[in-house]
Amino acid sequence: MVITRTPFRVSFFGGGTDYPGWFQRHGGAVLACGIDKYCYITLRYLPPFFPHRYRIVYSRTESCGSPSEIQHPAVRAVCEQFFANRGVEIHHDGDLPARSGMGSSSSFAVGLLNAAYALTGTMTSRMQLAREAIRLEQDVLKETVGCQDQVLASYGGLHFVRFDPSGEILVRPITISRERLREFSGHLMLFFTGVIRTSSDVAGSYVPDIASKEAQLASYVPMVEEGSRILSSARSLRPFGELLHKAWMAKRSLSPEVSSPEIDGWYETARKNGAVGGKLLGAGGGGFLLLFVEPSRQAAVREALGELLEIPFELDSLGSQIIFFDRQNDYRQADLRRSGRPVAAPIDRNASLAAKGAAPKKKRL
Repeated sequence: MVITRTPFRVSFFGGGTDYPGWFQRHGGAVLACGIDKYCYITLRYLPPFFPHRYRIVYSRTESCGSPSEIQHPAVRAVCEQFFANRGVEIHHDGDLPARSGMGSSSSFAVGLLNAAYALTGTMTSRMQLAREAIRLEQDVLKETVGCQDQVLASYGGLHFVRFDPSGEILVRPITISRERLREFSGHLMLFFTGVIRTSSDVAGSYVPDIASKEAQLASYVPMVEEGSRILSSARSLRPFGELLHKAWMAKRSLSPEVSSPEIDGWYETARKNGAVGGKLLGAGGGGFLLLFVEPSRQAAVREALGELLEIPFELDSLGSQIIFFDRQNDYRQADLRRSGRPVAAPIDRNASLAAKGAAPKKKRL
């Protein structure tokens, strides 16, 4: 059995330039971090004593005889790649809801791939995990997603990530002191709007025509560079918040789907009560609202946004981790002998006796 823990991410600047349709022509960059809210994946070989060969537990439960029967698209693809001839059981648990702009689908993909490689005895690098998850989401599942979420889920930490037109991905940690990092995270507030949406649907409103958004997206990479300089300096952090506001105004212009009157109202309320800047995380449309607020003004912002749930968080520095591994019994030969043959359904003897009118046998203590 393997259990992986993979962080969700918070993106500050550069979102949109990590889509291949953009960076393959112009290059791209993002400034983002992993946070201490996680996706947990439990994966084990399923002992061959059940009527099903695959059991997947997430917001629903699936029991299937072959990978092709699995409804969850990412799980189906991973099982077809790694476990076509071995039955497995997969459980997913998350600290935050899906479809909320925290890169949850990519954290799931990275965590599942990390677990699959570990269970099959293969060592893999963080970059390989990120690239495999990108391939899975973009090429296999045909999702409208960028490339930053998979990188941050794999690496964690606070990073400047550059996407080269050649396809190379360069991951550079932001090197700042522990005190500066604590000061920075102390300016961040996160609120859940309660609006759930699929990021790929929102992104689909502007990504297919992303080449026409050159005026907006061309300004993003300089913001990434400026935000990185602010963090690495000893000067006030307030310009970082002002830059976040500028970036959010630019992002709102990409598509009407990015924001809404309700979201705009919450954002303006926060600004009137002391927030310097902020943004909706992910593609937009709902999910989580990130705000940059000086510590002395946070109580006022919290009071003004009382209808929203605040989510306390810290930055994660470890990325996707294997937090448990147990070899357990090896049922490989029994599973291979069973492959391709149906297993008899379990017999409930008490139910059979009851159907015949006989008293069920008492269980021994």
